[in-house]
Amino acid sequence: MHTFIKNLLNGQSVEWKPLGEVLVRTKGTKITAGQMKELHQENAPIKIFAGGKTFAMVDYGDIPEKDINQKPSIIVKSRGIIEFEYYDKPFSHKNEMWAYHSIDKNIDIKFVYYFLKLNEPFFQNLGSKMQMPQIATPDTDKFKIPIPPLEIQQKIVQILDAFTTVTAELTAEYNLRVKQYQYYRDLLLDFNHLKNPFANGLNVEWKGLGEVAKKIYSGKNKEKTANGIYSIYGSTGIIGKTNIKAHEGEKILVARVGANAGFVHIAQGEYDVSDNTLVIEEDRSQLILKYLYYVLEGMNLNQFAKGAGQPLITGGYLKSITIPIPPLEIQTKIVEILDKFETLTHSISEGLPREIQLRQKQYEYYRELLLNFDTQK
Repeated sequence: MHTFIKNLLNGQSVEWKPLGEVLVRTKGTKITAGQMKELHQENAPIKIFAGGKTFAMVDYGDIPEKDINQKPSIIVKSRGIIEFEYYDKPFSHKNEMWAYHSIDKNIDIKFVYYFLKLNEPFFQNLGSKMQMPQIATPDTDKFKIPIPPLEIQQKIVQILDAFTTVTAELTAEYNLRVKQYQYYRDLLLDFNHLKNPFANGLNVEWKGLGEVAKKIYSGKNKEKTANGIYSIYGSTGIIGKTNIKAHEGEKILVARVGANAGFVHIAQGEYDVSDNTLVIEEDRSQLILKYLYYVLEGMNLNQFAKGAGQPLITGGYLKSITIPIPPLEIQTKIVEILDKFETLTHSISEGLPREIQLRQKQYEYYRELLLNFDTQK
C-alpha cells in the first residue's frame, strides 16, 4: 500500500467484498440495433447503451418503464470491447449487458466505478479466452472490491473527478477546433465561396490530378524486418522497418485498399512504401505538396472506394480527379493558415492532443495510486 493511501486512511480499515454482495445488479431491455436506430432522437431523455460507443436516445414510452434505470450506475459492456461506463441520468441497455447501482449509504458508486476502470485489463483478459470476447455476470458479481470508509471514497472520487473534468474539457475544445479546422479548410479551398478571401477576382484553373502529378503509383514493399534502418509507410502511417530505401523526401500517400482506402497522409525522410498504398509525386512547378494534401484530405476519398469486401481506390481514379490550381503564392498562403489549425488540432507534440494525452496519463497515475489498497489475503 502506498504511503499516500496509508496517510489518507489514518489507521482506518478497508474491507474487501464481492461486488454482487454490495451492489444491486439490474437487467437491460430487449431491443435490436435496428430498433435503436429507428427510435433515436437527438435530445430524447433516455440513453440506451449498446456495445462499444453505440447508443440511442429515446423517449419514455419507447421501452418498458421497468427497464429504465433512474439511479447513478455502472454499465458493464460485456461483449466485444469489454469496459465499464458510469452514467447518472435515466438509461437502459441491451439485455446482454448489465448494470450495478448502490442502495448502501456507505458506498459511493463512483468510487466503485473508478476501481473497476482500473481493473478493466483483468476483465478484458478474462473475456479474451472466448471466441467472441465476453464476460458473464458471475465474473463481476464475484470480483472483490475494497470498501474504505465513505469519506475516503468520496475524497478519492473528488480528486479523480477533477482530472476527468479537465480531460473532458480539453476533449470538447479539441472537437471544436477540429470543426473549425474543417470549416476553414473547406472554405479556403472553395474558390466559388463568397467568404473565401482568396476567391475574389481570382482565375483558378481546374485540372485533372493526372495532369499535375508527375507520377501516381503503388508502393512495392511486402516484407518487414524487426531491426531495419528505414521506415515502411502503410495505409495510415508507419507500419514497420526495412533495410531497403525506396523513397526520400516528402510525398503524399493515399491508402489504396481496405477500410482505410482513401486516407491521405505524408511520408517524410528515407523510407519504403507498402504495396497497399499509393504514392503521388506532384509537379512542384504547379502544386505545393501541402496544398495538394489539404485538397485531397477535404475530398473524403474513402467515399469513392469501390468494392464490398475490400474497398479499393486506384491510381487511375486518382488521376481522373479534378482539383483547383490557384497561383503558387495563393497556395502558400492557404497552407500557412491551415498549418496553424492542423498543428493545434492534430499535433501530438504541440497541440491539444498532446495536452489531452498528458492529462490522461496524469489521471491514470493518480487513479492507480489512490486505488492501490492491499488485497485481501
